[in-house]
Amino acid sequence: MFVKGALVSASLIMAIGGQNAFVLKNGLKKNNVFAVSLICFLCDFLLMTIGVLGLGSILATNKWLSGGLAIFGAAFLGVYGFNSFKSSFAGNDSLLIDGQNQVSDKLKTTVLATLAVTLLNPHVYLDTVVIVGGIAGTLAFEQKLQFLAGALLASFVWFFGLGFGARFLLPLFQKPKAWRILEFVIGCIMWWIAFGLLAFAYRLFIGQ
Repeated sequence: MFVKGALVSASLIMAIGGQNAFVLKNGLKKNNVFAVSLICFLCDFLLMTIGVLGLGSILATNKWLSGGLAIFGAAFLGVYGFNSFKSSFAGNDSLLIDGQNQVSDKLKTTVLATLAVTLLNPHVYLDTVVIVGGIAGTLAFEQKLQFLAGALLASFVWFFGLGFGARFLLPLFQKPKAWRILEFVIGCIMWWIAFGLLAFAYRLFIGQ
């Protein structure tokens, strides 16, 4: 069950999404990387634990909660994506990395941004609470604990590996063009997810 939990968690977390793009960007900027990685892991810890212990059905069966969360999340990701496109086309030189003069954002600002990117994305709840919790739903209590331990280990390794491993890409991102491309890709990802959330809300409230 430990290996199964790790594989399920890894397959969900490693998919390209807004949270991973955010962690990668902050890893490249060396911006409070430990705090960003830790917050992402702790959110997974909380949500996966809730899901595995059988409380995920509350979110899965509440249409208004799920739909409202989707609309709110789409609005947030829409603004975040717009800012990324703005930085991409404006060619923000402040993002350049020279390997010597690293200026991090304030810790409070980074913490709030990480929580927003993580908790305002309904896909996080779908993956951690509903899917992980649903798979563990038929297991015995001891097996659930093993499954949860494996899932959490995969989450820990992924977020800290992505955050601190991003520095190996630093030579590439010393070029302004690379940052502009990254910002554009992040904007596309954010808007793609936002569109999916709006489509989900439409089907939930109108499409039936």
